[in-house]
Amino acid sequence: MADQHAHSGGDKRPTEVPALRWEEPPEGPVLVLLDQTRLPAEEVELVCTDAPALVEAIRSLAVRGAPLLGIAGAYGVALAAVRGYDVDGAAAELRSARPTAVNLAVGVHRAHSAHQAVLARTGDPRQAAGAALAAARQLHREDAEASVRMAEHGLALLEELLPGGGHRILTHCNTGSLVSGGEGTAFAVALAAHRAGRLRRLWVDETRPLLQGARLTAYEAARSGMAYTLLTDNAAGSLFAAGEVDAVLVGADRIAADGSVANKVGSYPLAVLARYHHVPFVVVAPVTTVDLRTPDGASIEVEQRPGHEVTEVTAPQAPMAGTEAGGGIPVAPLGTQAYNPAFDVTPPELVTAIVTEEGAVSPVTTEALAELCARSRQVTIS
Repeated sequence: MADQHAHSGGDKRPTEVPALRWEEPPEGPVLVLLDQTRLPAEEVELVCTDAPALVEAIRSLAVRGAPLLGIAGAYGVALAAVRGYDVDGAAAELRSARPTAVNLAVGVHRAHSAHQAVLARTGDPRQAAGAALAAARQLHREDAEASVRMAEHGLALLEELLPGGGHRILTHCNTGSLVSGGEGTAFAVALAAHRAGRLRRLWVDETRPLLQGARLTAYEAARSGMAYTLLTDNAAGSLFAAGEVDAVLVGADRIAADGSVANKVGSYPLAVLARYHHVPFVVVAPVTTVDLRTPDGASIEVEQRPGHEVTEVTAPQAPMAGTEAGGGIPVAPLGTQAYNPAFDVTPPELVTAIVTEEGAVSPVTTEALAELCARSRQVTIS
Protein backbone atom coordinates (compact mmCIF):
# COMPACT_ATOMS: atom_id res chain seq x y z
CA MET A 1 0.00 0.00 0.00
CA ALA A 2 1.04 3.62 -0.33
CA ASP A 3 0.41 6.77 1.65
CA GLN A 4 0.91 10.39 0.67
CA HIS A 5 2.36 13.14 2.82
CA ALA A 6 2.22 16.65 1.39
CA HIS A 7 4.92 19.25 1.94
CA SER A 8 4.33 22.94 1.52
CA GLY A 9 6.48 25.04 -0.79
CA GLY A 10 8.08 26.61 2.27
CA ASP A 11 9.85 23.49 3.53
CA LYS A 12 13.61 23.20 3.66
CA ARG A 13 14.35 20.72 0.92
CA PRO A 14 17.79 21.02 -0.66
CA THR A 15 18.13 22.21 -4.24
CA GLU A 16 18.76 18.64 -5.35
CA VAL A 17 15.40 17.17 -4.37
CA PRO A 18 15.78 13.45 -3.59
CA ALA A 19 13.58 11.65 -6.06
CA LEU A 20 13.78 8.37 -4.17
CA ARG A 21 15.07 7.07 -0.87
CA TRP A 22 14.93 3.95 1.31
CA GLU A 23 13.79 4.41 4.90
CA GLU A 24 13.38 2.04 7.83
CA PRO A 25 10.77 3.42 10.27
CA PRO A 26 9.67 1.28 13.25
CA GLU A 27 6.70 -0.12 11.35
CA GLY A 28 8.96 -1.55 8.63
CA PRO A 29 11.08 -0.57 5.61
CA VAL A 30 9.55 1.65 2.94
CA LEU A 31 10.53 3.23 -0.35
CA VAL A 32 9.80 6.96 -0.39
CA LEU A 33 9.24 8.65 -3.76
CA LEU A 34 8.82 12.26 -4.74
CA ASP A 35 5.51 12.15 -6.65
CA GLN A 36 6.49 13.74 -9.95
CA THR A 37 2.89 13.99 -11.13
CA ARG A 38 2.34 16.73 -8.54
CA LEU A 39 5.28 18.93 -9.52
CA PRO A 40 5.92 21.79 -9.80
CA ALA A 41 3.02 23.11 -7.71
CA GLU A 42 3.69 20.99 -4.66
CA GLU A 43 6.16 18.44 -3.38
CA VAL A 44 4.33 15.32 -2.23
CA GLU A 45 5.99 12.15 -1.05
CA LEU A 46 4.56 8.78 -1.95
CA VAL A 47 5.43 6.04 0.55
CA CYS A 48 5.46 2.52 -0.90
CA THR A 49 5.31 -0.46 1.43
CA ASP A 50 5.09 -3.18 -1.21
CA ALA A 51 5.88 -3.92 -4.85
CA PRO A 52 2.31 -3.41 -6.18
CA ALA A 53 2.32 0.16 -4.83
CA LEU A 54 5.63 0.78 -6.57
CA VAL A 55 4.33 -0.72 -9.81
CA GLU A 56 1.39 1.67 -9.70
CA ALA A 57 3.75 4.59 -9.02
CA ILE A 58 5.84 3.56 -12.05
CA ARG A 59 2.85 3.20 -14.36
CA SER A 60 1.34 6.51 -13.25
CA LEU A 61 4.72 8.24 -13.77
CA ALA A 62 4.96 9.28 -10.13
CA VAL A 63 8.46 7.85 -10.48
CA ARG A 64 9.97 7.93 -13.97
CA GLY A 65 13.12 8.34 -16.04
CA ALA A 66 15.24 5.42 -17.21
CA PRO A 67 18.05 5.45 -14.61
CA LEU A 68 15.72 6.08 -11.68
CA LEU A 69 13.38 3.32 -12.83
CA GLY A 70 16.30 0.91 -12.61
CA ILE A 71 17.05 2.03 -9.07
CA ALA A 72 13.38 1.89 -8.10
CA GLY A 73 13.03 -1.60 -9.57
CA ALA A 74 15.98 -2.86 -7.53
CA TYR A 75 14.62 -1.34 -4.34
CA GLY A 76 11.21 -2.81 -5.15
CA VAL A 77 12.68 -6.32 -5.17
CA ALA A 78 14.47 -5.56 -1.91
CA LEU A 79 11.24 -4.25 -0.39
CA ALA A 80 9.42 -7.47 -1.21
CA ALA A 81 12.28 -9.53 0.20
CA VAL A 82 12.71 -7.58 3.43
CA ARG A 83 8.97 -7.59 4.13
CA GLY A 84 8.66 -11.31 3.39
CA TYR A 85 6.54 -11.06 0.24
CA ASP A 86 6.78 -13.14 -2.93
CA VAL A 87 10.09 -11.93 -4.38
CA ASP A 88 9.82 -13.78 -7.69
CA GLY A 89 6.32 -12.41 -8.27
CA ALA A 90 7.37 -8.90 -7.32
CA ALA A 91 10.32 -9.06 -9.73
CA ALA A 92 8.10 -10.21 -12.59
CA GLU A 93 5.51 -7.52 -11.93
CA LEU A 94 8.09 -4.76 -11.62
CA ARG A 95 9.98 -5.86 -14.73
CA SER A 96 6.86 -5.51 -16.90
CA ALA A 97 5.61 -2.21 -15.44
CA ARG A 98 7.05 -0.18 -18.34
CA PRO A 99 8.30 -2.20 -21.32
CA THR A 100 10.50 0.31 -23.17
CA ALA A 101 12.80 1.44 -20.35
CA VAL A 102 15.48 -1.25 -20.22
CA ASN A 103 17.01 0.14 -17.01
CA LEU A 104 13.96 -1.03 -15.08
CA ALA A 105 14.58 -4.64 -16.09
CA VAL A 106 18.32 -4.24 -15.40
CA GLY A 107 17.70 -2.96 -11.86
CA VAL A 108 15.16 -5.66 -11.09
CA HIS A 109 17.52 -8.34 -12.41
CA ARG A 110 20.46 -7.17 -10.30
CA ALA A 111 18.55 -7.22 -7.02
CA HIS A 112 16.66 -10.40 -7.89
CA SER A 113 19.84 -12.24 -8.91
CA ALA A 114 21.57 -11.18 -5.69
CA HIS A 115 18.61 -12.43 -3.68
CA GLN A 116 18.44 -15.77 -5.50
CA ALA A 117 22.17 -16.41 -5.23
CA VAL A 118 22.31 -15.90 -1.46
CA LEU A 119 19.08 -17.79 -0.88
CA ALA A 120 20.40 -20.76 -2.87
CA ARG A 121 23.70 -20.73 -0.99
CA THR A 122 22.42 -20.17 2.56
CA GLY A 123 18.70 -20.92 2.57
CA ASP A 124 18.31 -17.87 4.82
CA PRO A 125 15.62 -15.41 3.62
CA ARG A 126 17.00 -12.64 5.85
CA GLN A 127 20.48 -12.89 4.36
CA ALA A 128 18.96 -13.01 0.87
CA ALA A 129 16.90 -9.89 1.59
CA GLY A 130 20.03 -8.14 2.80
CA ALA A 131 21.79 -9.05 -0.44
CA ALA A 132 18.93 -7.63 -2.52
CA LEU A 133 19.01 -4.38 -0.55
CA ALA A 134 22.79 -4.16 -0.89
CA ALA A 135 22.48 -4.61 -4.66
CA ALA A 136 19.90 -1.82 -4.86
CA ARG A 137 22.05 0.53 -2.81
CA GLN A 138 25.09 -0.29 -4.93
CA LEU A 139 23.14 0.47 -8.14
CA HIS A 140 22.00 3.75 -6.58
CA ARG A 141 25.61 4.73 -5.83
CA GLU A 142 26.81 3.66 -9.27
CA ASP A 143 24.18 5.79 -10.97
CA ALA A 144 25.16 8.86 -8.97
CA GLU A 145 28.79 8.31 -9.94
CA ALA A 146 27.84 7.72 -13.58
CA SER A 147 25.94 11.00 -13.60
CA VAL A 148 29.09 12.90 -12.64
CA ARG A 149 31.15 11.22 -15.35
CA MET A 150 28.47 11.71 -18.02
CA ALA A 151 28.41 15.42 -17.22
CA GLU A 152 32.19 15.61 -17.57
CA HIS A 153 32.28 13.69 -20.86
CA GLY A 154 29.29 15.60 -22.21
CA LEU A 155 30.76 19.00 -21.43
CA ALA A 156 34.06 17.99 -23.02
CA LEU A 157 32.19 16.91 -26.15
CA LEU A 158 30.31 20.22 -26.29
CA GLU A 159 33.58 22.12 -26.02
CA GLU A 160 34.95 20.04 -28.89
CA LEU A 161 31.89 20.44 -31.10
CA LEU A 162 31.19 24.07 -30.16
CA PRO A 163 34.42 25.82 -29.17
CA GLY A 164 34.00 29.24 -27.63
CA GLY A 165 31.16 28.54 -25.20
CA GLY A 166 27.91 30.47 -25.13
CA HIS A 167 26.02 27.25 -25.79
CA ARG A 168 22.33 27.41 -26.64
CA ILE A 169 21.06 23.93 -25.86
CA LEU A 170 17.65 22.48 -26.69
CA THR A 171 16.43 19.60 -24.55
CA HIS A 172 13.34 17.41 -24.50
CA CYS A 173 11.43 15.76 -21.66
CA ASN A 174 13.20 15.65 -18.28
CA THR A 175 16.67 14.28 -17.62
CA GLY A 176 17.87 15.85 -14.36
CA SER A 177 18.06 14.76 -10.73
CA LEU A 178 14.41 13.68 -10.87
CA VAL A 179 15.41 10.73 -13.08
CA SER A 180 18.71 9.78 -11.48
CA GLY A 181 20.64 8.88 -8.39
CA GLY A 182 22.76 11.95 -9.18
CA GLU A 183 22.15 15.08 -11.25
CA GLY A 184 20.85 13.27 -14.28
CA THR A 185 21.91 12.56 -17.84
CA ALA A 186 21.39 15.20 -20.56
CA PHE A 187 20.38 17.85 -18.01
CA ALA A 188 23.53 17.13 -16.01
CA VAL A 189 25.60 18.11 -19.06
CA ALA A 190 23.68 21.36 -19.44
CA LEU A 191 24.07 22.00 -15.73
CA ALA A 192 27.83 21.43 -16.00
CA ALA A 193 27.95 23.95 -18.86
CA HIS A 194 26.00 26.41 -16.72
CA ARG A 195 28.40 26.02 -13.80
CA ALA A 196 31.36 26.48 -16.13
CA GLY A 197 29.88 29.71 -17.48
CA ARG A 198 29.44 28.12 -20.91
CA LEU A 199 25.64 27.95 -21.11
CA ARG A 200 23.94 30.88 -22.77
CA ARG A 201 20.40 29.49 -22.91
CA LEU A 202 18.60 26.22 -22.16
CA TRP A 203 15.64 25.79 -24.48
CA VAL A 204 13.07 23.53 -22.80
CA ASP A 205 10.53 21.66 -24.91
CA GLU A 206 7.23 21.46 -23.02
CA THR A 207 7.02 17.74 -24.00
CA ARG A 208 3.38 16.96 -24.70
CA PRO A 209 1.16 15.37 -23.66
CA LEU A 210 2.28 15.16 -20.00
CA LEU A 211 4.50 18.26 -20.03
CA GLN A 212 7.57 16.75 -18.38
CA GLY A 213 9.62 19.60 -19.82
CA ALA A 214 7.31 22.36 -18.64
CA ARG A 215 6.60 20.83 -15.25
CA LEU A 216 9.91 19.17 -14.40
CA THR A 217 12.83 20.43 -16.49
CA ALA A 218 11.80 24.05 -16.03
CA TYR A 219 11.41 23.30 -12.30
CA GLU A 220 14.95 21.94 -12.09
CA ALA A 221 16.42 24.70 -14.26
CA ALA A 222 14.81 27.39 -12.12
CA ARG A 223 16.08 25.83 -8.90
CA SER A 224 19.57 25.67 -10.39
CA GLY A 225 19.58 29.31 -11.47
CA MET A 226 19.95 28.48 -15.16
CA ALA A 227 18.93 30.78 -17.99
CA TYR A 228 16.09 28.86 -19.61
CA THR A 229 13.13 29.43 -21.91
CA LEU A 230 10.12 27.15 -22.35
CA LEU A 231 8.68 26.49 -25.81
CA THR A 232 5.90 24.38 -27.27
CA ASP A 233 7.18 21.25 -28.97
CA ASN A 234 6.03 22.42 -32.39
CA ALA A 235 7.93 25.71 -32.04
CA ALA A 236 11.27 23.91 -32.24
CA GLY A 237 11.38 24.15 -36.03
CA SER A 238 11.17 27.93 -36.02
CA LEU A 239 13.87 28.03 -33.33
CA PHE A 240 16.22 26.01 -35.54
CA ALA A 241 15.35 28.14 -38.58
CA ALA A 242 16.25 31.28 -36.62
CA GLY A 243 19.68 29.83 -35.83
CA GLU A 244 19.02 29.82 -32.10
CA VAL A 245 20.04 26.22 -31.34
CA ASP A 246 23.68 25.13 -31.07
CA ALA A 247 23.07 21.57 -29.87
CA VAL A 248 20.29 19.17 -28.88
CA LEU A 249 20.79 17.10 -25.72
CA VAL A 250 18.35 14.30 -24.88
CA GLY A 251 18.31 11.19 -22.72
CA ALA A 252 17.31 7.66 -23.66
CA ASP A 253 15.13 4.85 -22.35
CA ARG A 254 16.70 2.12 -24.49
CA ILE A 255 19.58 2.11 -26.96
CA ALA A 256 19.61 -0.84 -29.34
CA ALA A 257 22.77 -2.65 -30.40
CA ASP A 258 22.89 -0.73 -33.68
CA GLY A 259 22.65 2.64 -31.90
CA SER A 260 18.94 3.28 -32.44
CA VAL A 261 17.67 5.39 -29.55
CA ALA A 262 14.24 5.13 -27.96
CA ASN A 263 13.43 8.31 -26.05
CA LYS A 264 10.41 10.39 -25.10
CA VAL A 265 8.14 10.87 -28.10
CA GLY A 266 9.14 14.03 -29.95
CA SER A 267 12.86 13.26 -29.88
CA TYR A 268 12.97 11.84 -33.42
CA PRO A 269 11.56 15.03 -35.02
CA LEU A 270 14.24 17.01 -33.19
CA ALA A 271 16.90 14.71 -34.63
CA VAL A 272 15.54 15.29 -38.14
CA LEU A 273 15.50 19.06 -37.60
CA ALA A 274 19.00 18.96 -36.17
CA ARG A 275 20.37 17.05 -39.16
CA TYR A 276 18.74 19.45 -41.65
CA HIS A 277 20.11 22.47 -39.80
CA HIS A 278 23.58 20.94 -39.20
CA VAL A 279 23.18 20.99 -35.42
CA PRO A 280 24.68 18.22 -33.21
CA PHE A 281 22.12 15.80 -31.78
CA VAL A 282 23.61 14.22 -28.66
CA VAL A 283 22.17 11.41 -26.53
CA VAL A 284 23.30 11.15 -22.91
CA ALA A 285 22.62 7.90 -21.04
CA PRO A 286 24.36 5.41 -18.74
CA VAL A 287 25.75 2.20 -20.19
CA THR A 288 22.89 0.31 -18.52
CA THR A 289 20.57 1.89 -21.11
CA VAL A 290 22.44 0.16 -23.94
CA ASP A 291 20.69 -3.15 -24.65
CA LEU A 292 22.85 -5.31 -26.89
CA ARG A 293 20.12 -7.98 -26.91
CA THR A 294 17.87 -5.61 -28.88
CA PRO A 295 19.39 -5.64 -32.37
CA ASP A 296 17.81 -2.53 -33.85
CA GLY A 297 15.18 0.15 -33.49
CA ALA A 298 12.42 -1.94 -35.04
CA SER A 299 12.89 -4.47 -32.23
CA ILE A 300 12.24 -1.95 -29.45
CA GLU A 301 8.80 -2.32 -27.88
CA VAL A 302 7.28 1.15 -27.70
CA GLU A 303 4.90 1.66 -24.79
CA GLN A 304 1.44 2.92 -25.75
CA ARG A 305 -0.06 5.22 -23.14
CA PRO A 306 -3.79 5.78 -22.42
CA GLY A 307 -5.64 8.02 -24.87
CA HIS A 308 -7.03 10.25 -22.14
CA GLU A 309 -3.55 11.73 -21.66
CA VAL A 310 -4.07 13.34 -25.08
CA THR A 311 -7.80 14.04 -25.01
CA GLU A 312 -7.71 15.53 -21.51
CA VAL A 313 -5.47 17.95 -19.66
CA THR A 314 -4.77 17.03 -16.06
CA ALA A 315 -4.26 19.80 -13.54
CA PRO A 316 -4.13 18.11 -10.12
CA GLN A 317 -3.22 21.30 -8.26
CA ALA A 318 -5.84 23.50 -9.89
CA PRO A 319 -9.28 21.88 -9.71
CA MET A 320 -11.85 23.67 -11.81
CA ALA A 321 -15.60 23.80 -11.67
CA GLY A 322 -17.08 20.43 -12.51
CA THR A 323 -13.82 18.51 -12.03
CA GLU A 324 -12.12 16.87 -9.11
CA ALA A 325 -8.49 17.37 -8.12
CA GLY A 326 -6.51 14.97 -10.26
CA GLY A 327 -9.29 14.68 -12.87
CA GLY A 328 -8.88 15.52 -16.54
CA ILE A 329 -10.27 18.56 -18.32
CA PRO A 330 -11.55 17.45 -21.77
CA VAL A 331 -9.93 19.18 -24.74
CA ALA A 332 -11.39 16.92 -27.45
CA PRO A 333 -14.92 15.70 -28.25
CA LEU A 334 -16.17 12.76 -26.21
CA GLY A 335 -15.18 9.48 -27.83
CA THR A 336 -12.17 10.86 -29.71
CA GLN A 337 -9.55 8.20 -30.39
CA ALA A 338 -5.95 9.17 -29.56
CA TYR A 339 -2.57 7.90 -30.71
CA ASN A 340 -0.26 8.17 -27.71
CA PRO A 341 3.10 6.40 -27.94
CA ALA A 342 5.30 7.20 -24.97
CA PHE A 343 8.47 7.04 -27.08
CA ASP A 344 9.80 7.27 -30.60
CA VAL A 345 12.97 5.78 -32.07
CA THR A 346 15.80 7.79 -33.63
CA PRO A 347 18.05 5.87 -36.06
CA PRO A 348 21.80 5.95 -35.40
CA GLU A 349 22.62 7.94 -38.53
CA LEU A 350 20.82 10.93 -37.00
CA VAL A 351 22.72 10.70 -33.70
CA THR A 352 25.92 12.75 -33.56
CA ALA A 353 27.17 11.04 -30.41
CA ILE A 354 26.07 8.89 -27.48
CA VAL A 355 27.63 10.04 -24.21
CA THR A 356 27.94 7.54 -21.34
CA GLU A 357 29.91 7.40 -18.11
CA GLU A 358 32.58 5.46 -20.02
CA GLY A 359 32.97 8.16 -22.67
CA ALA A 360 31.38 9.25 -25.93
CA VAL A 361 30.69 7.12 -29.01
CA SER A 362 30.88 9.00 -32.32
CA PRO A 363 30.09 7.98 -34.97
CA VAL A 364 27.45 5.69 -33.51
CA THR A 365 27.99 2.15 -34.78
CA THR A 366 27.25 -1.38 -33.65
CA GLU A 367 30.94 -2.08 -33.19
CA ALA A 368 31.60 1.07 -31.16
CA LEU A 369 28.70 0.36 -28.80
CA ALA A 370 29.75 -3.25 -28.31
CA GLU A 371 33.29 -2.13 -27.48
CA LEU A 372 31.95 0.46 -25.03
CA CYS A 373 29.83 -2.13 -23.22
CA ALA A 374 32.73 -4.58 -23.07
CA ARG A 375 34.95 -1.88 -21.57
CA SER A 376 32.25 -1.03 -19.04
CA ARG A 377 31.99 -4.67 -17.93
CA GLN A 378 35.75 -4.85 -17.49
CA VAL A 379 35.70 -1.71 -15.31
CA THR A 380 32.83 -3.08 -13.23
CA ILE A 381 34.52 -6.45 -12.72
CA SER A 382 37.84 -4.93 -11.76
